[in-house]
Amino acid sequence: MFRRAIAAVVWLSLLFVLACSPALPPSPPDASHVTKGGGAAAQQPGSGAAPGGPLDDVMVAEGDPGPVPVTRADPARGSRLAPVTIVVFSDFECPFCKHLGGTLRQLEQRYGAEQLRVVWKNFPLAFHKQARPTAEAAMAVFAHAGPKGFWAFHDAIFTSDERLSPEVEATALRRAGVTPGQIQQLVQQSGAAQKVDADMALAARLGVNGTPASFINGVLLVGAQPAERFAEIIDAQLASARALRAEGTPPERIYAELAKKNFAPPAEEPDDADEEEGASGAVYLVPVGDSPVRGAETALVTMVLFSDYQCPFCRRVTPTVEKLRAQYGDKLRVVWKDNPLPFHPRAEPAAELAREARAQKGDVAFWQANDRLLAGENALDDAALEAVAADLQLNVAAAKRAIASHKHAAKIDADAELADDLDAQGTPYFFINGRRLVGAQPVEKFQAIIDEEIAKAEAMVVAGTPRAKVYEAIQKQAVPPAPPPKVSVPPPPKGHPGKGAAAGKVVIQMFSDFQCPYCARAAATMDEIIKAFPGKVRVVYRHLPLPFHPEAQLAAEAAMEALAQKGPAGFWKMHDRLFKAHDASNLDRAALEQHAASIGLDAARFAKALDEHTHRAAVEGDAQTARSAGITGTPGFVINGYMVSGAQPLAKFKKVVRRALSEAN
Repeated sequence: MFRRAIAAVVWLSLLFVLACSPALPPSPPDASHVTKGGGAAAQQPGSGAAPGGPLDDVMVAEGDPGPVPVTRADPARGSRLAPVTIVVFSDFECPFCKHLGGTLRQLEQRYGAEQLRVVWKNFPLAFHKQARPTAEAAMAVFAHAGPKGFWAFHDAIFTSDERLSPEVEATALRRAGVTPGQIQQLVQQSGAAQKVDADMALAARLGVNGTPASFINGVLLVGAQPAERFAEIIDAQLASARALRAEGTPPERIYAELAKKNFAPPAEEPDDADEEEGASGAVYLVPVGDSPVRGAETALVTMVLFSDYQCPFCRRVTPTVEKLRAQYGDKLRVVWKDNPLPFHPRAEPAAELAREARAQKGDVAFWQANDRLLAGENALDDAALEAVAADLQLNVAAAKRAIASHKHAAKIDADAELADDLDAQGTPYFFINGRRLVGAQPVEKFQAIIDEEIAKAEAMVVAGTPRAKVYEAIQKQAVPPAPPPKVSVPPPPKGHPGKGAAAGKVVIQMFSDFQCPYCARAAATMDEIIKAFPGKVRVVYRHLPLPFHPEAQLAAEAAMEALAQKGPAGFWKMHDRLFKAHDASNLDRAALEQHAASIGLDAARFAKALDEHTHRAAVEGDAQTARSAGITGTPGFVINGYMVSGAQPLAKFKKVVRRALSEAN
């Protein structure tokens, strides 16, 4: 059990844009029934499910199932012959699974049922009390009403504005065509409990320790990742599927073959529990700076907390933090760092209010606001924030202006950038005297590290370190954040399309593909970067048309012909038209000619350039430069040598640009 919790800590540390990291999930109830070799033991767990029910064939897959089997008992949306299958282990009460549900619908709409299949597997977490009964109800609905009924039930829960409750489940049942009074009998008749157990056994075998966890043709992607991260993998898998089909692999074998190729077995659990990072003693450089602090400067232990006011797990861990403060008194100080996550739209306004309370009335007011914002299930809309400001007797008008103008954004962004430097991906996230601890852990986990740190600090004081200098002394030996990765890319060729400051000290080379929707999003981010650093940044477009985007190569050549005829202004006009729509019809030959006419290009010269591939060499030159630097996906950015991959948030680019500017100066 303890080792499984350690594995969950490792899982949580892998989160990227993920949400709040939940408290560590306990072992699935059937984990002891999984053999070392990964097969299910003879005794199947169950909860009284009737044998021989509609879901009794849960371990029977289609042919050779591969490492992540899809069975007749799994709810699926999309064609069985789709070249890409996403198997998602999910929990109806998990807020991040709900967030991922919307992302998956976007992907289904983008790729279509013939290219993408989504398969549901159950992994209800033990600390989500409603999750297990709802999972069983969902499986009973599936057995009774088929895929249509299941997905109606699923979508009703995941699109609800309310948290999962018996009332929300009852509404979902009705949408699926089942009355709430029927469900208990259907659960018993269908073998639903056995199906949930079997899913959890499979999850344990695959190394799944939390939700959501998605296997994309066997490639594991953990958490509620952005759609573009899924699309990168899906696009690569579509290319692999085409290659297999060309070799003669029948469509019905594509998924199993690719899953076998892609699946990476989970690492063996460490023999020593001390392999857990917090227990290993690794110390990271986490400056306090001018952040809000609760506790004495002479405290022997400094606990830095990265948190988000809209994160339910940050709220859940708050009583634990208060219990620790009461237990350790002046030996413990708590430092607050903001890390409002991008899919929590009210987290940043709440952080602005707390910062404004501090600006108006000092640290006492900050912590009063902090406590109010984290209390219970309080709303964080404008009215609620104004009510908090009024209750604290702040200047409400000034507080409203601070929120609307993002007055304290620089300090909030600085905290978020520090979290990114430390790979603190998710909230809540703790550093206890620099030692990492992830998620809303049980109080005992905190106590174990704090007790060790107090003993070390007391020894330092005996050796002559002043109490007020203990944290500073510990930090002098800490591991500094790793810099962003660097790649070697030569300067762009003279005359390449660029915009921004002609003599900017920072040059961003953007390797892009006109058929990539995330490149379009990133292009808009580059415009924001140019505005944020006036006179300091130049963005240069470099071509990297990906082989599985059939329209991208000719579109790139069209953009270069616009450059040849009308200079940079012509290129960027064509660029904007090519990115205006994300479907291939906006990039076919007829569309390219329409775009050329709309910006006043010579039609005959344009057609000749495309027919004769006049600019193919220039486009291929950019692509070869990218490949030589190890850039294989789009969009990819080289910022004065620093590499940033993907359509990252604006804050990520700002951080790297600031670093590059500092070095250039």
